[in-house]
Amino acid sequence: MNRNRLLLIGILALGVGALVSYMVYTTLRRTVATVKEANTQVVVAAIDLQLGSKLEDKDLSVIRLPGSDLPQGYYQNKADILGRGVVVPIAKGEFILPSKLAAENAGAGLPSLIPPGMRAVSVRVNEVVAVAGFVTPGTRVDVLLTGNTPGVAEALTTTVLENVEVLAAGQKLQRSAQGEPQTVPVITLLVSPEDTQKLIMASNEGRIQLSLRNPLDTSEENLAVLRDSSLYRMGGPAVDPKPARSRVRRVVAAPKPPSMYVVEMIKGDKRDEAKF
Repeated sequence: MNRNRLLLIGILALGVGALVSYMVYTTLRRTVATVKEANTQVVVAAIDLQLGSKLEDKDLSVIRLPGSDLPQGYYQNKADILGRGVVVPIAKGEFILPSKLAAENAGAGLPSLIPPGMRAVSVRVNEVVAVAGFVTPGTRVDVLLTGNTPGVAEALTTTVLENVEVLAAGQKLQRSAQGEPQTVPVITLLVSPEDTQKLIMASNEGRIQLSLRNPLDTSEENLAVLRDSSLYRMGGPAVDPKPARSRVRRVVAAPKPPSMYVVEMIKGDKRDEAKF
C-alpha cells in the first residue's frame, strides 16, 4: 500500500514538473521572439517640441520597437528630418510623423505653419480687442467691425470674419507655460486670400474687435448689420409717435331762464304756492 502511494506521488510530481517546464519554455520563447521582433529603429522626440521650432539633433532620439506596433509614416533616421519645422506641439517620447512636420525646405517658425492657399495677416490690437489677453495661438475668434458708412449718420457693427484661427500672439507661436493670459500688441490670423482683403479693409475703415469662441463651435451665424439706434429699442421695434390732436373747445349755451317762478310756502299743516 505504501508502495502504491509513493508511486502515485512520483507520477504527480513528474506531471507538475512537466507542466512548469512547459510554461517556462513558452514564456522564454515568447520573450526571445519579442526581443528579436523589437529590432526596428524609430525616431521619437527627446524633449517637448514647441510649435514652429526647427528640429535639431539634440531634439531627437532613436529607440527600437516591434515593427508591428509602429504607426504608418514613422522615421528611422534622424538625418531624414533634421531642419524640418514643427507644425503641432510634440511631447517627449512621441513619434515624429509627417503630419506633425512642415514640408521639406519650408523652413521653421511662422511661415512653416501657413498651409498652401492660406495667408497670415497681423492686426494691431490692445488688451480689450484681444479679449484681455486670452486670445492665444491655437484659439479661434470672430472679427467684428464698428464704423460709419457713407450716407449713414449712425454707427454700424458687422461680423467681418467667423471662426478664424490665431497663429501667433505678438512674436510667440505657443501659449505661456503657465497658461496665463498675455497682453500683446499684435495678433496674427490665418485667413484665405479673399478674407485677407476683408481684414485689411476692416482695419482701415473702422475699429475691429475680436470675439473669442469655442474651437468645437464651427457654425456660422451670418448675423445682420447692427445699427446704433437699435440699441435703444426697448421691448420691440420703434414706433413712430402719433401726431398730437388739436383740442376743440366746445361752447355750451346757458339754459334759458324759466318764464315763471313758483315759490312754495309751508306753515304748519298749510301749504301755499306763490307765482311770480
